[in-house]
Amino acid sequence: MSQQTAIVTGAGQGFGLALTAALSARGTTVIACARNAERLRAATADLAGVVAAPGDVTDPAFRAELVDTARRVGGLDLLVHNAGELGPSPLPPLERYPLDALRAVLETTLLAPLALTQLALPLLRASHEGTVVALSSDAAVEAYAGWGGYGAAKAALDQLTAVLAVEEPGLRVHSFDPGDMRTAMHQRAFPGEDISDRPEPETVVPAFLRLLDERPASGRHRATDLTPARTA
Repeated sequence: MSQQTAIVTGAGQGFGLALTAALSARGTTVIACARNAERLRAATADLAGVVAAPGDVTDPAFRAELVDTARRVGGLDLLVHNAGELGPSPLPPLERYPLDALRAVLETTLLAPLALTQLALPLLRASHEGTVVALSSDAAVEAYAGWGGYGAAKAALDQLTAVLAVEEPGLRVHSFDPGDMRTAMHQRAFPGEDISDRPEPETVVPAFLRLLDERPASGRHRATDLTPARTA
């Protein structure tokens, strides 16, 4: 079952854009946000029911604007925390990790999602299918050299999401690990390397949609475990 209204952060490219397009095709009203206004508007111009909302999720005024937009269009059923910050590229070891850079990673990847969720909770509680999904990573649960900053932020986001699920039993609250994808962020993690063997974001979207349709208990889910059911 499709959602009625969604907010998708980091929707200007990559997985966020692919998900926005898929939700639009299902008849969902999507409030799509991203920092790059020109790219966001160009990417979503032909998508029905998509409201382009350029801005930075670390900005409190912009977060309030997003929720106000959802309120104006009738409510909020789905909140997707897709926006994130990789950190320095090439990825540095923790020995040399700039603390200011880590603060920026945490601001975008952890604090902004919590702050936006706090604002959106009244609308999500009022929905019959209120759902929050935070994009996770295998770096949240595995130890990879160079991924300490990003992985720590995603691990903290996983825990935040898990606690929110306990505190909000009337909602579905999920962490969704999409696996490696061929995105600009992933390319920045591997500068100069060929990442063409990674799957395109569009190929991961069906697993996310299955999560929405089947509405399993709140928890952490991997895309590889959510292969869409075959149709007869």
